Amino acid sequence: MMTKHLTLAGLMAGVSSLPAWAQSVDPQGLEVIGKPTEREMGFQPAVTELARDLQWLDGMILVIITAITLFVTALVLWVAIRYNKKRNPTPAAFTHHTPVEIAWTVVPILILVGIGAWSLPILFRQQEIPVADVTIKATGHQWYWNHEYVDEGFGFDSYMIGAPALGGENMKTPEVIAQLEEAGYSEGEFLLATDTAVVVPVGKTIVVQVTGADVIHAWTIPAFGVKQDAVPGRLAELWFEAEKEGVYFGQCSELCGQAHAYMPITVKVVSVEEYEAWLGRAREEYAGIPQTRTFASVD
Repeated sequence: MMTKHLTLAGLMAGVSSLPAWAQSVDPQGLEVIGKPTEREMGFQPAVTELARDLQWLDGMILVIITAITLFVTALVLWVAIRYNKKRNPTPAAFTHHTPVEIAWTVVPILILVGIGAWSLPILFRQQEIPVADVTIKATGHQWYWNHEYVDEGFGFDSYMIGAPALGGENMKTPEVIAQLEEAGYSEGEFLLATDTAVVVPVGKTIVVQVTGADVIHAWTIPAFGVKQDAVPGRLAELWFEAEKEGVYFGQCSELCGQAHAYMPITVKVVSVEEYEAWLGRAREEYAGIPQTRTFASVD
């Protein structure tokens, strides 16, 4: 049964890997910003307020836990040297030290309260979904994503170029490399690029409704600072407002089966004008409803 399913997925991926007319937003004309970099550490560039908040919070907590670790390590070393058996042949007989006990209770409480005071507003900002300029429903499948523009009447499946790629690097064949290049990506973006990308306008509020069709998946774009589990039977939401045009990559971030590693997410952030042009092509290609409409800005 699994073999039949993967064979079907492979056939569908092969068809969907052909360049789509509506997907003619040229990634070569966009800077690839949100992608992992080999041999590098740290976060991807933050292009949303949410991502900057999360990266700042991570840095702040890192400073706190580093200071605590250094303090405890120094204290352990000092006690081991100052109060070893050689220096103290007769050990002390006291049972408690009230000031020390108060300090090690109160100080951690203050630290945790401080962390909570900084982190809760950031959490609330993520969870308070604003009014959307564009609403997209992302449904996770084994092992691809379906993206539906719910207000526009169309949707499409997004397969990794080279999917299902169960052989890992062995799947980087000349044919797959040719597909990557034809779609405007580089060989280094194998395992990251999809045949159809989510296209959104820069500077607009994007709300993504996330669910799963079979098992739990997770829709994640690190540069946007968003991650939401896709649970079958439930509809969750996330939002972002990308501040810079470019190409951004994400992954399913919840272990979902054999080909979990091969269901990436590609998002292209373009100008409002380019988005309008793409939207017209997408309506005609995916829904067969050619029409023109001016993008209505939300104040």
